[in-house]
Amino acid sequence: QVQLVESGGGLVQAGGSLRLSCAASGRTLSSYAVGWFRQAPGKEREFVASINRFIGSIDYADSVKGRFTISRDDSQNMVYLQMDSLKPEDTAVYYCAAGPKTASYSATQYDYWGQGTQVTVSS
Repeated sequence: QVQLVESGGGLVQAGGSLRLSCAASGRTLSSYAVGWFRQAPGKEREFVASINRFIGSIDYADSVKGRFTISRDDSQNMVYLQMDSLKPEDTAVYYCAAGPKTASYSATQYDYWGQGTQVTVSS
């Protein structure tokens, strides 16, 4: 079992930056691929970014590519999402997820989820 807790969300103006953190406990995060997903009101949960185990290959949704950066620090059992050049359409609850051996775009492939952190971008 892995417990995940996100932090770092908040209210920011368009063009600003936020850094989300995801702290893992229970088992070492290095055993899992990790993903960030988000869900806006009235919309389905969508993939944002993922990072694999070991060599840590990374993937991003097209909508955030070039603006967001995912990273992991397995020594600290942490995953981060640096979000720059934020847009109002980035407003959502952001979730950290872990579980698959290989990172996936699909939320159903992830076994463990945090409670989410709200990100609101004002125009």
